[in-house]
Amino acid sequence: MAYGWNVLRVGDANDIDRIEHALDIFRKTKGRPTFIVLDTHIGYGSPNKQDTAAAHGEPLGDEEVRLTKRSYGWPEDEKFLVPDGVYDHFAAGVGARGASVRRNWTVLFNSYRSQFPELANQIELMQRRELAAGWDRDLPVFPADAKGIAGREASGQVLNVLARNIPWFLGGSADLGPSNKTTLTFSGAGDFEVDNPGGKNLHFGIREHAMAAIVNGLSLSKVRAFGATFFIFSDYARPAIRLAALMELPAIFVFTHDAMGDGEDGPTHQPVEQLASLRAIPGLITLRPGDANEVVEAYRYVMQLRHQPAALVFTRQPLSTLDRSKYAPASGVAHGAYVLADSPGGNPEVIIIASGSEVGLAVEAHEKLLAEGILSRVVSMPSWEIFDHQTQEYRESVLPSNVKARVAVEQASTFGWERYVGPSGQVIGMRTFGASAPLKELQRKFGFEPDHVIAAARKQLGRF
Repeated sequence: MAYGWNVLRVGDANDIDRIEHALDIFRKTKGRPTFIVLDTHIGYGSPNKQDTAAAHGEPLGDEEVRLTKRSYGWPEDEKFLVPDGVYDHFAAGVGARGASVRRNWTVLFNSYRSQFPELANQIELMQRRELAAGWDRDLPVFPADAKGIAGREASGQVLNVLARNIPWFLGGSADLGPSNKTTLTFSGAGDFEVDNPGGKNLHFGIREHAMAAIVNGLSLSKVRAFGATFFIFSDYARPAIRLAALMELPAIFVFTHDAMGDGEDGPTHQPVEQLASLRAIPGLITLRPGDANEVVEAYRYVMQLRHQPAALVFTRQPLSTLDRSKYAPASGVAHGAYVLADSPGGNPEVIIIASGSEVGLAVEAHEKLLAEGILSRVVSMPSWEIFDHQTQEYRESVLPSNVKARVAVEQASTFGWERYVGPSGQVIGMRTFGASAPLKELQRKFGFEPDHVIAAARKQLGRF
């Protein structure tokens, strides 16, 4: 009611007349949505059954089922009985109406296609969750740059290209558009409003859970939608993110301010356990790119998903854009993890694995190790889920089982990294919450510096 909805209440869910009356009011109500409350009672089987567990998924049991059937005058020993009259009733009612509606729709759509062939093609692509040819044209390619660009900045550039190329792609942020860099600024983008239904920018308000739920609803309608906020606030959106995975929706959740780049905002705004918790959701693809070109490739991968939601996790602070003429191409993101930098001959003594902002740190440590004559390999691992679905041969080529000396580096909880570094590998990560201080001070305090990674690599080499 506070939101201005038309709220109706039916005191008895079995009162068909009152339900029909409420639906009639709904049909006549223009300009605002209707919310109908039905009061019901949970059944527990026969009147003698007092165990409330039956209301929460526990089967009634054979005796209770028989008693219930007896109460309704139903054949007690029949199972899954559907009398012929029921089939006839549905065939004459819903079946006939559905067939008629389908025929009418086919005629209407064929007429529409003859007048608007391109728009009709777009509708069919949307229904199949496919993309038109050229959907990824003009995606940026970022030149090598030591100063680099923030993950959120690169993301914003990519979103603007995608929204131009894909008519049914739109989204926005939960109040944080300027900070998330999700505002679509190209000519004609506009805001989605009652007077501008073609607008691309959605203003969700400060309500992360509702935003994620709306993105799910748009995905169900076959629109490609994204919602964004700070990574720490993913906790508010988690139930809807989980449902996106459960419903196999290609919803896109964009998160920025992914680690300790908030600095002085302190531990309340510095995500620690969020990466691990998202990685634990079955069916959700989580990607934490390591530089601007990995951001591009992350979006390229995500946009082609049809039955999986994705969480894209970006930095607030600039990340050095790697020289891809020296290091492996960012297209390796499509494999979840790839060999970014290697030792001569490709036979490393120690492997350093990293994601996001720590990829550059791993590369810096790798170069120093090579200068010392230590053969190291850097594996950029933006997505556990994608990597785990690669072939055994590919995974072995990236993380050869005979190389036991391994170090993982990530500004997040160390939970789960043992699957990649082994029981004796070392993980440089967060075992506490963060702290309030400038970013460089935080990196020094928690060991996210090249010398600390190098020391860990040497320790691993000594152990193995």
